[in-house]
Amino acid sequence: MELRHLEYFVAVAEERHFTRAAHRLMVSQSGLSASVRALERELGAPLFVRSTRRVELTGEGRALLVEAHRALASVRAGKEAVAAVQGLLRGTLAVGTEQCVTGVHVPGLLARFRSEHPDVEVRLRQAGSAALVEDVAEGRLDLAFAAPSGPAPDGVRLVPLASEPMVLLCHPGHPLAGAAGVGWADLGGEVFVDFHEDWGARGLNDRAFAAAGTARRVALEVNDVHSLIELVGHGLGIAVVPRPIARKKEAAALRTVPLTGAEDHFWEVSVALPEDRRTGPAARELLSYLPDTPLGEAGEGEPTGSTAPAVPAARTAPSVSADRTAPSVPAPRTPPTVVAPAHPG
Repeated sequence: MELRHLEYFVAVAEERHFTRAAHRLMVSQSGLSASVRALERELGAPLFVRSTRRVELTGEGRALLVEAHRALASVRAGKEAVAAVQGLLRGTLAVGTEQCVTGVHVPGLLARFRSEHPDVEVRLRQAGSAALVEDVAEGRLDLAFAAPSGPAPDGVRLVPLASEPMVLLCHPGHPLAGAAGVGWADLGGEVFVDFHEDWGARGLNDRAFAAAGTARRVALEVNDVHSLIELVGHGLGIAVVPRPIARKKEAAALRTVPLTGAEDHFWEVSVALPEDRRTGPAARELLSYLPDTPLGEAGEGEPTGSTAPAVPAARTAPSVSADRTAPSVPAPRTPPTVVAPAHPG
């Protein structure tokens, strides 16, 4: 099986289109099609269902895609390892991050890395934690800064970076805006703004409310921190968010209320790393920029199992003032009934 055939197959699978894949690879469409057909002949199975508009993976194609990602990642890591022995750092570093992760300043980290290693192409993908962890497991990302709401899946190990409490974020005119604290069970009748289900904070919220025996209505679901803040700012709902989000300057006009019992539900940010293959030299170099982080085995080549070092007990959060001075915001009118489904998509 030729490496080039796998590279071409992956491009078509990701683009779902032969013409776009050919442009991405900078090859002729006829040559690309011939390579895919050769791979199908070698495997004795069709990999795509072709139509005039797009292509879809067959069952055999989906199975191959997972292994192709892993194989290409291993080849890339091998090339980088040889370059590292020669005193060079080259190749590609694919990094993922969820918005507003704490414990690491991703733009600054990548800027330093690129300035010190200009021959390495840095790629960044921003998404929810569940999608990022899956990308690491399947070899599409070298590492990701994420806050998954559950244990590490097969093929991924999580190394803790930081943890933060969850807080209530609401409009200054909301009845809870002046509260000294509120419990999860007290919020059952509220309308919520929350993130998509693959975000770590959303999974944490769902588990926390279920543990409190409280059903809640998520009427407004977003995929962006600033959209959430804006919707709360217009009085369309309340949100339970990690404390760093409530401290953003865009949220200065809103009210932050501590959650009682939040110590049982911390938002934990980790580095997601591949468990079943070597961490490449470029990824190890990036991780070396993180001070005071238990990345001992992450910096080594051999995987050590999915059990990450224990998350250190989070520091007790300082009291969050519920009546901090904020720019005047008009009290919201009673919003019309929101007809968005509780869990769109």
